Amino acid sequence: MQKSPAPTGALSRRSMLAGAAAVAGTTAAAAVTAPSASAAPSATAPAAAPAEAGRADRRARTVVFRNVRPFGAAATDLVVVDGRITDGPAPRGAKTVDGGGRIALPSLVDAHIHPDKTTWGGAWVSRRPAETIADFVEQDVELFRAQTRSVAERAYGLMSHAVSRGTRGMRAHADVAPAYGLAGVEGLAEARRRLAHALDVQIVAFPQHGVIRTPGTARLLEEGARRGVVDMIGGIDPIGFDHALDEHLDTVFGIADRHGVGVDIHLHDGGDEGVRAIRGIIDRTRALSLVGKVTISHVFCLPGLSDRDLDALAADLADQDIALTTVAPSRDLVLPVARLREHGVRVGLGSDGVRDSWSPFGNADMLHRAHILGWVTDVRLDEELADCYRAAAHGGADVMGLPHADLKPGAPADFVLVKGQGLPQVVVDMPQRDVVVHGGVVVARDGEFLS
Repeated sequence: MQKSPAPTGALSRRSMLAGAAAVAGTTAAAAVTAPSASAAPSATAPAAAPAEAGRADRRARTVVFRNVRPFGAAATDLVVVDGRITDGPAPRGAKTVDGGGRIALPSLVDAHIHPDKTTWGGAWVSRRPAETIADFVEQDVELFRAQTRSVAERAYGLMSHAVSRGTRGMRAHADVAPAYGLAGVEGLAEARRRLAHALDVQIVAFPQHGVIRTPGTARLLEEGARRGVVDMIGGIDPIGFDHALDEHLDTVFGIADRHGVGVDIHLHDGGDEGVRAIRGIIDRTRALSLVGKVTISHVFCLPGLSDRDLDALAADLADQDIALTTVAPSRDLVLPVARLREHGVRVGLGSDGVRDSWSPFGNADMLHRAHILGWVTDVRLDEELADCYRAAAHGGADVMGLPHADLKPGAPADFVLVKGQGLPQVVVDMPQRDVVVHGGVVVARDGEFLS
């Protein structure tokens, strides 16, 4: 496949971060265990109450999606009881939805997105050149102050759009700094409340302006955790941006430990600085018994490591169950997902920013992101294309701690119905999501969210 040459000129989010990372390396296609409808283990449907009222209530919570093709296989019926797929028969009188022979696929999970920054649904914004993270941060503040719509309104618009494109879960980062106070996380919390029936959301308090270099930020992070507004405390480049590795990590991990929340740190630093930061994160995860509660996002230093160094670091990450996320920004910076998963490292895929001050691009469509993952890793084979989809569906679920929506009995009934020939072709063509189902309830049709 012939790729277009990289653009030159003013720096963008991608080129700026690529320059900051200063790494080069090979990548591999995402590898997630392929779910198979034919090999799905049997599970028993939830038992009905013996009373007539119980049976009637069970019928009301049962939906049969007729004439659908799981992963492009032969047409069948999907029976949903209490929001989960079951292999038991549907009771008489159950509600039915005709799938029209469409392919049924697991809904997707966005493991890294910034809905608080978005201008989605608003007027076009013209952006100025920027060369450093500090330049982009300054424009963030200017755009925030110029907005006529609240964070909650803008975030709700983008997040509901994501649902209409098949997203079932989302880890949403919100800027926390003296320039904003807690307006970002509070706005995301309101959007999450409005979308609780259609989307599982985790909120990260993200110190985009730095934890140490911007006085007052640590206090706001602590307040957000204390008030229970956030699920995780974020961080950003402890060495390359905040210039205080130990103080930065001690502050972030200390807040998380005191309030029982997780950690999700942006790490763009490349080379030795990036590896030193990862080692510091591993050490604090171990010391504070935060196993399974820590994520590192982007991790641009990993693709440039030798196989030996990558394997050693991946083994230590897996030992502390530290998850990673990538937004597949380029061939040189996308994480080597397959190799990491071989070591047991959880790896999710995300959208990053969407039409914000950093970039005019982005659409919160995780099928498109799976397509991008395949594009930047130059995959060709059907199974490689399918793996890209599974990275977008199950990789993010692993990062967020959600069960796989793999269409097997017992799985959450979170799926999309699309027209197509099979999963690899869907990844390439990105058809409209005709029906989106969350917990057995249709939450979007024909690309439109049903509020």
